[in-house]
Amino acid sequence: MKSACVFLLLSTACWALPFRQSGFLDFMMEDEAGSGLPEEPAKAVPDPPHVPEGPMCPFRCQCHLRVVQCSDLGLKEVPDKIPSDTTLLDLQNNKISEIRENDFKTLKALHALILVNNVITTIHPKAFMPLGNLQRLYLSKNLLKDMPPNMPKSLQELRIHENDISKIKKSAFDGMAHVIVMELGSNPLTSSGIDNEAFADLKRVSYIRIADTSLTEIPKGLPSSLSELHLDGNKITKVQAESLKGLNSLAKLGLSHNEISIVDNGTMAMVPHLREFHLDHNVLTSVPSGLPDHKYIQVIYLHSNKIAAVGTEDFCPPGFNTKKAMYSGISLFSNPVPYWEIQPITFRCVFDRSAIQLGNYRKK
Repeated sequence: MKSACVFLLLSTACWALPFRQSGFLDFMMEDEAGSGLPEEPAKAVPDPPHVPEGPMCPFRCQCHLRVVQCSDLGLKEVPDKIPSDTTLLDLQNNKISEIRENDFKTLKALHALILVNNVITTIHPKAFMPLGNLQRLYLSKNLLKDMPPNMPKSLQELRIHENDISKIKKSAFDGMAHVIVMELGSNPLTSSGIDNEAFADLKRVSYIRIADTSLTEIPKGLPSSLSELHLDGNKITKVQAESLKGLNSLAKLGLSHNEISIVDNGTMAMVPHLREFHLDHNVLTSVPSGLPDHKYIQVIYLHSNKIAAVGTEDFCPPGFNTKKAMYSGISLFSNPVPYWEIQPITFRCVFDRSAIQLGNYRKK
């Protein structure tokens, strides 16, 4: 009978039988009816675990690995909520017209700032001051009329070509001793607009380009650390030896597309380690002097000038025992010199005959 009761208990009909098992069944029935036993306190439901918000990123921008990409979005100002650990901020191809005082105030880790192709006319004097680790600043293709004030002393590369800058003051690069690359081309610069010793603080600069401006002479006081100087597309009429004084490390000098008719005697001696000299598209009437005595010159571009004669000792020393690097490129095409009259011995110190470019003169 006990087993039957237990079985019927499961079907909730045990109490209908004549026999009841004392103890266990009484307890079950009292519990269902609401016994006086204290109720077990309800367990507190724990709060759901805190889910951290996703990394902060400006609206519509893309952020990944400390790189914030906000280019080509039509932005009219520098966005807020830029992560403080950002190392590269790309804001090119927008419509930003002004850089405000606090635009970069939290970006102390920033290494590169790209502001190319905006419409920037104004930069607050304190805008760049928080950027103590900035190494690369790209401001080309904007509407700046002056060099930005208080640029970070940590800069290694400054590209500010294609603006409306007409003046470079002596104080423009104060304390910027770490700059290696300086790009200033395609600005309305004139020789009188560049102060003497304007580049004096650039103790480590190796590359300067001031092409496609209105310079009429090579800037004075260029740093001795220079290895490349590009002044193509200007209005320079004469290469003065004195303007290259002290450039003992210069390896490449670009003066193409100017109005040069004279290269001073002694110019080549001022740049003893020069390897490439670009003088094409000028109005030279003769090959510059000093090439045969220069130990390292290997490439000389003289095409598209007015050179009417080439002598046998214009390029090479008279003897073969002289220590001199072999030429790997000489261009003389588009000059009025009759190329068939040039003696083969003229190019005795050329590495390979294919390195010589001659051709008929074409009048414009």
